Amino acid sequence: MLKNNKGFTLIEMLIVMLIISVLLILIIPNLTSQSKNVNDKGCDALVAVVQAQADAYYLDKGQTASSIQTLIENNYLEENQKTCGDSQITVSNGKATIKSPQN
Repeated sequence: MLKNNKGFTLIEMLIVMLIISVLLILIIPNLTSQSKNVNDKGCDALVAVVQAQADAYYLDKGQTASSIQTLIENNYLEENQKTCGDSQITVSNGKATIKSPQN
């Protein structure tokens, strides 16, 4: 007969799978509910980058940027930095703000 039975039984494997499944069921809804919070923080960070580039433009040129297009044309920003998700980033009188599509 086999004297050295090493390994897991089917019941032990099913219990482990059950525990993992319960943990996933509890964790995944929390992760998806936090995605809006993460996106908002990312947009805030992008607005801060645009504001820093508007300040750099002011220091270099001696005048405030009239629009975000001015920063793009002068190579302070790239074209893909004009939007964050569905929101538009605008620059007016050297101040960067984010404009939601609802506004």
